[in-house]
Amino acid sequence: MRTRLQSCEARFEELEAQSADPSIIQDRNRSKALFRELGGLRGIIAAYRKYGQVQASLEEAREIVEGGGDPEFVELAQEEIPVLEAEAQRLELEIETLLLEGEDEVGSRDAILEIRAGTGGEEAALFAKDLARIYERFCQRKGWKMKLLGYSESDLGGFKEAVFSVSGEGVFRILRFEMGGHRVQRVPVTDSQGRIQTSAATVAVLPEAEDVDVELDEKDLEFQTTTSSGPGGQHVNKTQSAVRITHIPTGLVVFCQEERSQHKNKARALKLLRSRLFDLERQKVEEERAHQRKTQVGSGDRSQRVRTYNFPQNRVTDHRIPGKNFSLEKVLDGDLDPLIEELRLLDREERLRDL
Repeated sequence: MRTRLQSCEARFEELEAQSADPSIIQDRNRSKALFRELGGLRGIIAAYRKYGQVQASLEEAREIVEGGGDPEFVELAQEEIPVLEAEAQRLELEIETLLLEGEDEVGSRDAILEIRAGTGGEEAALFAKDLARIYERFCQRKGWKMKLLGYSESDLGGFKEAVFSVSGEGVFRILRFEMGGHRVQRVPVTDSQGRIQTSAATVAVLPEAEDVDVELDEKDLEFQTTTSSGPGGQHVNKTQSAVRITHIPTGLVVFCQEERSQHKNKARALKLLRSRLFDLERQKVEEERAHQRKTQVGSGDRSQRVRTYNFPQNRVTDHRIPGKNFSLEKVLDGDLDPLIEELRLLDREERLRDL
């Protein structure tokens, strides 16, 4: 950890020097990125330097006790040692926490939540809609705002695919634990014989990108407008308000139809595209980190089966949490906090081992 902290201090000093450069200050995008990184390091460096001062005082107090001499000085030093040791321990924990938060530099951002039906046909689409309802209730509990950006509906009203924006405090840091494959075991509404079926859906959570994160070149974008589909009255089908954008270099396609205004749908679609492109780059960084450590919890591996919702047994099993089940009824009501807190603790333990 000391090597990591020394590296952080060197980077902090480099950024401080750059912050005095007029050419950088005048460049809005560069200065915004610089001050964001500088702000993220400031707390770590302050705690690290304070820790160094406390350790120096502790070493001095121990030398006084070991050296003998004036009894009053020795007594004062003996009283100081446990206080300084406690302060050093507190600062160590603070530094660990700050380092972990620094590694999770996108944790405080808003998020894009994507739910897609997997195997299981109509039942999988209905399950995908159930997941959306769980997250909607969870967001209400957290005081977050969840807004539908676009969706594709199945014949029975389920979601083949649905995309939402979620905004609030610490959204991505918490919702990222939902990434992966979700399974449901229950009797489908379409089965008249009462047979239990296993269906699946996948959940992706992307940190919302800012303009400074991703530069979009107009020549790389292909825009299409269409009439919106789904609920919304007569106006929905009469105007070319829905927007589809294709990012030609990557082949990524985004679609937004939830606003009545084409201009607003275009802005939302561009925000979604930036987030997906930003997430591609972030995933590359995570893959590089994964080669250096074995962290599984919160890794965001979308192929990983993370959770099973067992209706006959009224329980939810998260496959990353050993030896524990959760109440299906509570989870369906959006009470995800106990489950996510377990995952956050496991993730913290694993990442601390890698510092």
